[in-house]
Amino acid sequence: MTIESTYRIEGMSCAACVASVDSIISKVDDVEHVRVNLALEKAVVRWKEGATQNDNIVEQAVIQGGFVASSMPTPQQIREERVLAVRQQGINAGIALALAIPTLILTMFISDLGSSNGMNSNWLIAFLLTLPVYLYLGQQFHVGAWKALRNGRANMDVLVHLGTSTAFFWSTLVLFEPVLPFLPQIFASTNHVYFDGAALIIAFVLLGNFLEGRAKLQATNAIFSLMDLQPKTANVLDDNKGTTPTAVEDVEPGTTILVKTGQTIPLDGRVIDGSALIDMSMMTGETYPVRVRVGDEVIGGTILVDAPLTISTTQPYHQTVLSNVIQLVDEAQMGKAPIQRYVDRIAAVFVPIVITCALIAAVYWGLFSDGFGPRTGGDIAILALVSTLVIACPCALGLATPTALMVGTGIGARYGLLIKGIEALERSHATTTLVVDKTGTLTTGKPKVSHIEFIDGEVREILGIAASLEHGSTHPLADAITKAWANVTKNRPELSDIANVGGMGIIGKLDGDVVAIGNEPLMEKYDVDLSAHQEKIQQAAAKGATISFVSKGQSLLGWIEVTDRLRSTTKGAIKHAKRYNLEVIMLTGDRLEAAENIAKECGIEQVVANVRPDDKAEFISSLKEQGKHVAMVGDGINDAAALATADVGIAMGAGSDIALDSADIVLLRNDLMDAMSALELGRVTVKKIRTNLGWAFIYNIIGIPLAMGLLLPWTGWLLPPAFAAAAMSLSSISVVMNSLTLKWWRPKQIEA
Repeated sequence: MTIESTYRIEGMSCAACVASVDSIISKVDDVEHVRVNLALEKAVVRWKEGATQNDNIVEQAVIQGGFVASSMPTPQQIREERVLAVRQQGINAGIALALAIPTLILTMFISDLGSSNGMNSNWLIAFLLTLPVYLYLGQQFHVGAWKALRNGRANMDVLVHLGTSTAFFWSTLVLFEPVLPFLPQIFASTNHVYFDGAALIIAFVLLGNFLEGRAKLQATNAIFSLMDLQPKTANVLDDNKGTTPTAVEDVEPGTTILVKTGQTIPLDGRVIDGSALIDMSMMTGETYPVRVRVGDEVIGGTILVDAPLTISTTQPYHQTVLSNVIQLVDEAQMGKAPIQRYVDRIAAVFVPIVITCALIAAVYWGLFSDGFGPRTGGDIAILALVSTLVIACPCALGLATPTALMVGTGIGARYGLLIKGIEALERSHATTTLVVDKTGTLTTGKPKVSHIEFIDGEVREILGIAASLEHGSTHPLADAITKAWANVTKNRPELSDIANVGGMGIIGKLDGDVVAIGNEPLMEKYDVDLSAHQEKIQQAAAKGATISFVSKGQSLLGWIEVTDRLRSTTKGAIKHAKRYNLEVIMLTGDRLEAAENIAKECGIEQVVANVRPDDKAEFISSLKEQGKHVAMVGDGINDAAALATADVGIAMGAGSDIALDSADIVLLRNDLMDAMSALELGRVTVKKIRTNLGWAFIYNIIGIPLAMGLLLPWTGWLLPPAFAAAAMSLSSISVVMNSLTLKWWRPKQIEA
């Protein structure tokens, strides 16, 4: 059995940190795979088969690497801690700016206030204002840099530390040169200090962290909103009809609970008394309340609108639909795009490359420049060094994928679209062909018996045998037949040796004879002759009816015609697919005539009928061999093999079974338009990820040469360190804010 452990990781600041934590944990014995997420500050470790989970070793290894690892707190604790942390970041940024701005004014805009012991008074005041910013407010960067360097790695903290320390200590030596005559002549010849740069770099980075933290909080709102749907207690009914508030974790399946009007249903269950409207909008995006009655299933996290209900719980707290939704979203957000793996490799060498560039710029301008305007070669060297160090931004690279993924999967869950990971998003983005099942996908999945044809039997016998064979089957046709039987008679013959014949039907034994219900291939298998009835059969199929033949021995007793109607949104969904230039194919086990009737009604040109479930997977494979990227929409049960074979498997209307292994995307509602919405959300999210990564790379490609002094020979302009710090912070903020625009995504409304 495979074991996974989840850890909270503190101290990560950029993509280089993510790569370091991944490397540290991967080296621990018996660790098979590691996923680290910067935005969620989390690592998920999968242990090798049969290995013993050893949290202490992992936590110690991470701590020795300069980070902090601990067990994951509750979601509520995480939220509270993040809110407090962001608030403190805002306070720190405010204090830093309050001290840094006067420093800028003193060094740039106010004339000389005089001197003290030969030291410039403006510079001295600027030094005193910068000191708390550098030593106290910038402490997190200095400590982070020291830990990183001590462990042989480099991250964003190293860049900020080197940049601010260079500016601060250079300026300090220039300030105190009059009272320290042993200093080299270079400090006496310069007429500039950079206290404003050191202070503003820290202030802008703190401000950027604050704004980034706020944006990341908003990005996690979707999953926290799902968690908020879960009530803490349930009103458990006792034998005297009294209620006792009980923690949902302590409520066992089969417990009777009372939910009052306006309350949130605490757990999944089945209605045993009452009838009411339920608001499912927060769980599935369903626009209108849904009426439930005795016998109907209800989902925890939905709201009772107009009347109380008595419910028998069916799942424990940790196995409810809502709990599974939260778990799926959480796992999806830990995914890593294939392109991000290349980014991680770049991030591992990014900081050393930046430091090298900064040193090259400093040496070049210091040795080969006589200065520009009032600035000496030494001034320019320091400016180029500091600006190059602080403008580089590995943070944006680290946040590009996880923030977009976090918002995209969260908003998808808000509308009942459960995307299981970044790989599904990537593949959905490339979809060219949409393959759809008929029953329950294009149609309502609630067929009714429209006609029974008697050949060598009467209604009670045909329905009785059919109901006995179909009893226990999950197929929608089985449900229609058993309901029809219940309306005619309660007597059902006792059958033995009941078995499913894959893709054909069901067989059993009655009085020594084989009885069967199924399609034409099943009848042929048991030598039941249908040739005399082909005209009637074709007429029924042409009307769109699905035909289930019933036989005993080699005799045809008759057949049952079952009809289903299109969903109200099916035509619009097919139009929507064609608008995106998707090739749409109906793939069904039904007769060709019945399938073509439905296809014509909803606008599908390509129909592949009479296909067994295992052959559906082969058909999907053949499409992929032609170079097509296939998305398959089905029920997730009868189409499991086909869903697993497709590039993107979409299980529609999975209800409580949302953890289907065969599906990449699970839809809570029975609506084909939701499948289109999921594919569209995938396209939009992947586009955001690529935009984020593109911006992060372009920013660094342009920013670093400018900071090194690319334009200096022609314009005399060199990027000030404070501007470099502001640009660096803005790059991270822009990536997060771009991801946050996904929050405004909404499923398209279609024509019915």
